[in-house]
Amino acid sequence: MWMWTWRGPPVAGSAGRSRDVSVYGPGPASAPRRRRPENGGDTGLMKLSRPVSWFLLAFGVWSWFIWITFVKNLWKDGSGLAFDDAGDPTTYFWVHLLLAVTSFLLGTAVGVIGLRGVRALRRERSRG
Repeated sequence: MWMWTWRGPPVAGSAGRSRDVSVYGPGPASAPRRRRPENGGDTGLMKLSRPVSWFLLAFGVWSWFIWITFVKNLWKDGSGLAFDDAGDPTTYFWVHLLLAVTSFLLGTAVGVIGLRGVRALRRERSRG
């Protein structure tokens, strides 16, 4: 087990002592960071811009439309790729159904993030 450390800045109220700071490696697990947004910490709330929020929301809507349409077309496939001669689903069908469902779920998650961003911007604007 190895860990690369460097001597960090002095610890407040420690009379000039430094603390070891882990940079990389499978060292011992560290405790979760405390929330300190007043000190410029990186665990504060994130704010999406208006264009990004609308883009994410549009992507989510597009994902619903595209992937539901894709699954409908896959289900009606008459070319023999999705279903064999006996009418049983093929590997092609299962792989593409899995891809469609995964993409649908990811698109939904992205759309929800966009919707939350748009709603937060509207609340902020109404507060003035």
